[in-house]
Amino acid sequence: MGALSIFPLMTVPVVVYNMLALSGQALSSVEDMRIRLDTDFMSVPMASGVSWSITPGHALIGLALVCLFFELIKSTGTGRAAVMNHAFSLILFILCLVQFLLMPAFATSVFFLIGTMTLLDVLAGFMVTIASARRDFGVDAAYAD
Repeated sequence: MGALSIFPLMTVPVVVYNMLALSGQALSSVEDMRIRLDTDFMSVPMASGVSWSITPGHALIGLALVCLFFELIKSTGTGRAAVMNHAFSLILFILCLVQFLLMPAFATSVFFLIGTMTLLDVLAGFMVTIASARRDFGVDAAYAD
């Protein structure tokens, strides 16, 4: 369980996006990625009679939201594993930022939203840890501000 609590779950959608971006050619162009992310791959019939079309981009954002939810739950811990998780989440955010800024295939709205979720994971993790540490050490309200 220790290794799983250190591993940032937000790595999963980042790795899936990397596999999409790096599959086929050495590096996809941004146009290739937009086509890959916007092509319907699943259709769900709705009660209204229309079909809900799902693209890989939509599915990837949904996966990232689920991973972010579980990361936020994991961020409530204050042990050594939680601190390591926050550090690895920060490294993952930096990697996402570098890819978004420097690699053409990563300059899409889908990857931007995934990168934003990694940033929110880092910020929430550190804020929850700081709030928990304050409570654990019993910081007086007069000194908290």
